[in-house]
Amino acid sequence: MSEFFKKAFQDMKESAKAQHKVDKANFAAAKAESKAQWEEAKAMGNPEKRKAMMQAERDAQIAQAQKRQAEAQARIDAAKENK
Repeated sequence: MSEFFKKAFQDMKESAKAQHKVDKANFAAAKAESKAQWEEAKAMGNPEKRKAMMQAERDAQIAQAQKRQAEAQARIDAAKENK
């Protein structure tokens, strides 16, 4: 009976250590995300940086729209060939 409890407590100890590692990793990730948000908010105060960030965002949206358009055209061409 005492072996059962020793094994059970050992398992709980290992589980607690593993959960602690997970918690530390999640805390570090949340801390990094918070710092990133702070730096982005700070950068928005600088008009030049804000313009550059917004332009990069628009460029990414344009690239995504062009990719979707090319995929749609490929589907159209494929449908025409199957007629």
